[in-house]
Amino acid sequence: MVVVAIIAWQTDQAKAAQQQKLAESESAAAAASSSNNKMSWGTELWDQYDNLSIHTNKGIEVLDKYANFLRDRVAIETEYAGKLRRLVKNYQPKKKEEEDNEFTSRQAFRNLLKEVGDLAGQREVVSETLQTQIIHGVTVLSKTLREDRKKCLTDGTMLQQTLSAQLSALERAKRNYDKAYRDSEKAVDNYKKADMDLNLSRAEVERYKNIMTSKIQQSDDAKNEYANQLQKTNNLQQQHYGILLPAVFNRLQELDEKRTRGIREFIIGAADVESSVAPIIARCMEGIVKAGESINEKEDSLKVIERYQSGFTPPTDIPFEDLSKMDPSVAPQSNYSSVPYNHLTIKGGTLTAAKLKKARGGILNSIFGSNKNSLTADGQKEDFSDLPPNQQRKKLQAKIAELQHKVDQETNTRDGLMKMKIVYEANSSLGNPMTVEGQLNESEHELDKLKMSLKKYQGFLDKANQLQVANNSPQSNRNQLQNGHRTSRHSNGSASADDHHDADDQPDDAGSLSRSDSEDNVAQIQNGHNNNNNGSASPESGLGTSHTSLPGSGQGSANENPIGEETSYEAEVEMLQPLGTCRALYPFEATSEGSIPMSEGEELQVIENDQGDGWTRVRRANNTNGWDEGFVPTSYIECTLFA
Repeated sequence: MVVVAIIAWQTDQAKAAQQQKLAESESAAAAASSSNNKMSWGTELWDQYDNLSIHTNKGIEVLDKYANFLRDRVAIETEYAGKLRRLVKNYQPKKKEEEDNEFTSRQAFRNLLKEVGDLAGQREVVSETLQTQIIHGVTVLSKTLREDRKKCLTDGTMLQQTLSAQLSALERAKRNYDKAYRDSEKAVDNYKKADMDLNLSRAEVERYKNIMTSKIQQSDDAKNEYANQLQKTNNLQQQHYGILLPAVFNRLQELDEKRTRGIREFIIGAADVESSVAPIIARCMEGIVKAGESINEKEDSLKVIERYQSGFTPPTDIPFEDLSKMDPSVAPQSNYSSVPYNHLTIKGGTLTAAKLKKARGGILNSIFGSNKNSLTADGQKEDFSDLPPNQQRKKLQAKIAELQHKVDQETNTRDGLMKMKIVYEANSSLGNPMTVEGQLNESEHELDKLKMSLKKYQGFLDKANQLQVANNSPQSNRNQLQNGHRTSRHSNGSASADDHHDADDQPDDAGSLSRSDSEDNVAQIQNGHNNNNNGSASPESGLGTSHTSLPGSGQGSANENPIGEETSYEAEVEMLQPLGTCRALYPFEATSEGSIPMSEGEELQVIENDQGDGWTRVRRANNTNGWDEGFVPTSYIECTLFA
């Protein structure tokens, strides 16, 4: 209890000391204020009219200069905000980049752009507030001060003119009095001389006396006028310098103090405008920091794996081929190839897979137009079979989820319409049930369409899930002999014609590139059947990327390893073996990318049969870079295939 009492006493003493210091400071401030109030321009600067006029004019010019400074700053703030807006707009992700938004780095960048946009908005707030509040207030104050100063100076000028006029009147009265006095003195002297002169008559003396009397009267009148003017002048001068002119100077002092006080308030107000947006700007900075902290390199790496994982298994060891035990009637085929990923070696040069796809697709589109019956809006196949297995399944699952969501929405819409119809049927005053019937039929029709699409994509997914990963492996589809004919190989790439001689020295990491369906067509024709109904890829899928049917599957697949415009790498193509020869029936001029010209009667090698699109891939030797390859119309040639 004693300790508590001591602490309380100390607290009271501290409060008392603080209150005493506060009172002393207030009294000192009041004394200074009263002392300052005694000092006024009217009393202290009674004779500084011109200097006060110049000073007040300079003060208003300073106010105008501050207004111009604010205008320039507002222009800078507006330009800065506009450039930030333009910067954010220029770096917004494009529509084709939306699929990359799943990466944390892309999400962080989008959040960064959003925060920068908010920063631009705050700069716009600062600019608008300065314009509407501060600059407007400064402009109004400057105009008011100039008008008040003009009035004060006009009043001061009138007072000066009045005083000057009175002083002039006093000076005239004094001069008149001085002249009248001298005239009266002279008249007195003349009278005295005339009175003492005995030669003058009485009438002459009387005339001098009358003149003296008149001059003395004029002198007295001038004296009285001078006295009156002097009294008026003194009174006016006392009133001028004691009351009238100090009032004008005090008004000028108030005007100048108002200007000074206004500059102080406007500077503080401009700082308050900046401070008002500081918390929001700080939150924007925090958002940028959070965006940076949200980046997770491990998560992005896993998403890259999830996006591009094909589902294929790595190639197995290359088996040893004992040539002594092979059928001599079958030409040996090389299973060795390098796996470059950067280019396709064709015609002694390079041609990317995207260009190969564009070549055949451009020919078809220029002749027949694009067939998009089985393509989605983004150019992919309806069942996404042109994607690797894993990516196909993910696309199908996403599509199924989207359709299921639409089915749920449409189901809710149908149920709502049915309830509305039941209510209308129960109480016709609420509405006509026939008005809902049309909407209900449309909803039922749309729901049936969605369910059919959902069932179709579920079938696609079930079919994709049934495929064995081993059957989709590039190594499992290497060239081998089955049922007396050769099946094509399925791989990601093979050695070019220039590199084929040293293929044995290079490791086969991903297998050799597939031969097209044309090889299988020849082999299947030899066996009396053709399974190319579903197995042939369209020319748009690229050169050398179509695949034959897997052993025992009964149908081909062109979707296991496509080479297209979206592919992140390019594969070298090996020099394909000719399937036969052909002779040009008519001359042909190449007008599309991927086609080659030919003259009538020219002999060419057939390296890929017509896949149903009206074009055959051929090859011919040249003296420049080895071989020329391209497409020619099938109806322009006569083919002879090897047996």
